[in-house]
Amino acid sequence: MTEERVWHKASYSSGSGSCVEVSEGADALVRDTQNRDLGHLSAPAQEWVALLAAVRVQ
Repeated sequence: MTEERVWHKASYSSGSGSCVEVSEGADALVRDTQNRDLGHLSAPAQEWVALLAAVRVQ
């Protein structure tokens, strides 16, 4: 059975149409809103949290 994922626009996406969507769960999925059919990147939830923490420090 395939898990239904909920996607939301990333808060760092601009209003120019160049958006990134994220689906968070046991793993984080990231995709380009203009190219959804090309798939997504996947990372373990812990790695996603670490990436967000590192970006916020910048």
